[in-house]
Amino acid sequence: MIAYKSINQQNTSLEAREAYFHGLHVEEGAVLLQTCNRVELYYGEGDVPDDVARHLFRVTAGLESALIGERAVQGQVKDSYQQAQLKYRLSAEMHKLFSCALEVGKRVRTETEISQGAVSHSLAAIEIIQQEHVDLSRSRITIIGVNKLTADILKFLKNKGASMVFLANRSQIKAHQLADPLGISVFELHDKNQFLADTDILISATSAPHALIYGTDIPANKSLLAIDLAFPRDVDASVGTLPNVKLYNIRDVEQRVRENISVRQSEVVRAEAIIEEEIAELQDILRRRKQYIRQAV
Repeated sequence: MIAYKSINQQNTSLEAREAYFHGLHVEEGAVLLQTCNRVELYYGEGDVPDDVARHLFRVTAGLESALIGERAVQGQVKDSYQQAQLKYRLSAEMHKLFSCALEVGKRVRTETEISQGAVSHSLAAIEIIQQEHVDLSRSRITIIGVNKLTADILKFLKNKGASMVFLANRSQIKAHQLADPLGISVFELHDKNQFLADTDILISATSAPHALIYGTDIPANKSLLAIDLAFPRDVDASVGTLPNVKLYNIRDVEQRVRENISVRQSEVVRAEAIIEEEIAELQDILRRRKQYIRQAV
């Protein structure tokens, strides 16, 4: 009978997961799944209990992730299965379990909206830019601040085809550490009048205790999309009153995140119904296989 062991973010600490992983012995014919939030071992052969299939299907569909519906786990399950195939001779039932799990993950993401919408500040900022129908390949984008959030945004912008991206920061050393590997030019923050004159999209996320950009810093009739991810705000509210400026602040971004999370949660029931259908299909396939083997003997 196929079984599984799982420790994850819901039942153990990060330290406990690390200790479990380092002390884990993977047996012949087993599949080890390791992600940032879980370590799971699927082992054995023969019958596949419904609860085992249900758990793996839920994991692959993103229902057990810290962020419901996240996509990365689908690829992680696929990689774990492929690595196990290279190392061991897996049972036919194990093959069928994992191939079905990957189909379930694909079906859930195709037939529901569980993976739709950004659920992080960085991705929500990118989503807002796309909503405004901005051509990233032609836009001059300036980011203010050096931290994990702006690093993620830079990565996402590059992946979306942005080519004219610039970084401004008080500390030039920190700015160059982030910008140089990406081939991004750096501005000093006190040169804001210079870089704002040429900026089409402004994204700011610093830890400054007061506003850094005011309405008087923006040239007259300048068109600008500004996204302020800082608290307290980096971009003064006066910027949003200018005629050709559209300003989103942290409240706007977090509202978008909340709406997207709500949509994902509402899709869980639909995803669970698909999983139950697929469990029944898996059991039917395995039942017919056993009958065929008995008849052949």
